[in-house]
Amino acid sequence: MRIAIPVSDGVLSPHFGHAEKFVFVDVDPSSSAIRKMAAVPAPPHQPGFLLAWLKEHGAEVVLVGGLGPRAVQLLEARAIRVVTGVPGLEPARLAEEFLRGRLTDGADPCDHGHHGEGCSH
Repeated sequence: MRIAIPVSDGVLSPHFGHAEKFVFVDVDPSSSAIRKMAAVPAPPHQPGFLLAWLKEHGAEVVLVGGLGPRAVQLLEARAIRVVTGVPGLEPARLAEEFLRGRLTDGADPCDHGHHGEGCSH
């Protein structure tokens, strides 16, 4: 499994579409152990491009603070699970919390997505 986490200043980015980078966390499916973490600079902001870019990078799960409903729908249409309401912590800790079942979809404060990519307030 590959988890994607939008990151700015070392923690979960408060704005999915404008993150500095994405940390991709590769997880061993049999043990749910983290195998590898890699930070990749985010592509330039273009409406809709980030969604396809995440799929091209093998993302199967995206952890976000907030994300508009249209962006969630578009990601899920690409078979990418979206977990919203995630706190602004370091990527390694977020991945561990997710793997332990401690991150569940929370209330999404954003209901007015920007170019289908959502926001977090």
